[in-house]
Amino acid sequence: MNRFVVAAVAGLLLSATAIPAAAQTPPTPPAATAESPALASIIADYDAWQLSLNPVQAAREGDQSAKARLSDRSRAAELARVEPLTIFKRRLAAIDGDSLSSNDALNRDFLTIIIDRSIESIGLDGGRLSFNSEGGVGQSAGYLASGTRITSGADAEAWLARLEGLSAWYDAGLADARRGLDTGFVQPKSVIESALAIARNEAAFTPETDPLLRPLAALPASIPAADQAALRARAAAIVAAQIAPRRQAWVAFLQDEYGPTAPAEVGIGSRPGGREFYAFEARRYTTTDLTPDQIHQIGVDEVARIRARMDVEMRASGWTGDFAGFLNHLRTDPQFYATSREDMVEKASEMAKRADGGLPALFRTLPRLTYNVRPVPLEIEDNYTTGRYNGGSLAEGVPGGYIVNTGRLDQRPLYELPALTLHEAVPGHHIQIALAQEAAEGPAFRRSAGVTAFTEGWGLYSEYLGEEMGFYRTPEERFGRLSYEMWRACRLVADTGMHWMGWTLEQARACFTDNSALSPHNIETELQRYIGWPGQALAYKIGEIRLRAIRTRAEQTLGERFNVRDFHDALLVDGPLPLDLLDRRMDAWIEGQAGR
Repeated sequence: MNRFVVAAVAGLLLSATAIPAAAQTPPTPPAATAESPALASIIADYDAWQLSLNPVQAAREGDQSAKARLSDRSRAAELARVEPLTIFKRRLAAIDGDSLSSNDALNRDFLTIIIDRSIESIGLDGGRLSFNSEGGVGQSAGYLASGTRITSGADAEAWLARLEGLSAWYDAGLADARRGLDTGFVQPKSVIESALAIARNEAAFTPETDPLLRPLAALPASIPAADQAALRARAAAIVAAQIAPRRQAWVAFLQDEYGPTAPAEVGIGSRPGGREFYAFEARRYTTTDLTPDQIHQIGVDEVARIRARMDVEMRASGWTGDFAGFLNHLRTDPQFYATSREDMVEKASEMAKRADGGLPALFRTLPRLTYNVRPVPLEIEDNYTTGRYNGGSLAEGVPGGYIVNTGRLDQRPLYELPALTLHEAVPGHHIQIALAQEAAEGPAFRRSAGVTAFTEGWGLYSEYLGEEMGFYRTPEERFGRLSYEMWRACRLVADTGMHWMGWTLEQARACFTDNSALSPHNIETELQRYIGWPGQALAYKIGEIRLRAIRTRAEQTLGERFNVRDFHDALLVDGPLPLDLLDRRMDAWIEGQAGR
């Protein structure tokens, strides 16, 4: 998959960004917490190795020297990971599982899953899809810049060093895409059109608009004015000499080489090796052994269930017409839309602050890291989703970010904004991700393992929590939540339909247009995202279904002893897990609570 964009937005369970183990001295990770000396040694070694491969994560863990480095994203570096991963696998297999405590067994099994699927992922070479409808290397670099905070001259020098290293990222992205072109493992025309529009926009950046220069725009007063000017001049020179030519080369490659031969068929299953790749991605993103056919049927069943609930809220709103008419009403009535960019940010901010007030009733443990509400950068908003969360860092003094798209406001209805806020901000991604980052007692590999099914399942579960919080104030807002849930159910149907069953874009689109209140622009943006990022869309609903099933088991077993604050702490404080391991941990918690 597009490891450039993905690695910047959120850590993946199976990161494909790596450098050979001998390339640099690894930072010292936090002490591994394991009762077994053999397992503690493996975890400590793996954490040190993994942090050496990912300087961005290492810096967020507090390694100041890592701020000047970037990971090696070349295919050669990726292949070099196989040998050390295989050695780690053998060391784990040699441990007597019967002698391990339950926590040690959980960590061993989790690390084994990560290693096994990492090796399989490298063999499939998904990095050949080095871009998607939201771009590629440029977007990853832009996210890196947006999360960079400069508080000293040393920080500024570190950012200049990273700017120097970005040229290798661009070269690796181009090499990956060219390898995909050579092997027929390519994106379709519709994705290329979106990526090319973004690439042309990047190539047109000026020093005033370039996101890579923004970290140096407001430097601390401790840096003399003359030195500030010199730093900015050096950064501009690096971008002009190294980055700008590569941006132009990327445009030319997409326009003249990749685009003319790209297929119209949207599904990865039609590409050489595509069905094997998609079946793996389905397992990887859902952290289950579900097949694409099983996932498709789950989606069909969920669509029918949610649709029945939507009819109830439609009638509660006073609408007496049919479902299609109600959708048209929601999509076209001006009362449901913000009037300006500022209005959208203000409404999202009010909702986020109101959601903050509901947290103490749901959680005993809350993260120390705060978050803010900010708009999607103008240069990427046209092909960007309605909202997203960007993780922050206590170590680097960067808040989490609830990112709201303020473009095309007639396509971004306010009745969906409550669900979006609960998902992306609190109690959704900010709470879950910040708590995982602050799990200082656990191994570093668990803090960086962004298990998509858990993370996105929690986001969707958080939309449901809005009902318990009394957050949805009108039938239209409750319908908006259900429309968002329908959106995720249709993802299961559409993603498997396109990539596994050979559906056309029109067949996939029908689920959304016929059953959800999503605006036409949002539907098209989302569909292009699923086309260019096979399998990722499956994680949301599968994760949410499992989380709600775990809660149901806890409520039924514990009865009056069930406490939602304790339950949420048990889910979140120790960090995310693959779903089968999560079942194991939470069943043990339920048993422990029942025996109190």
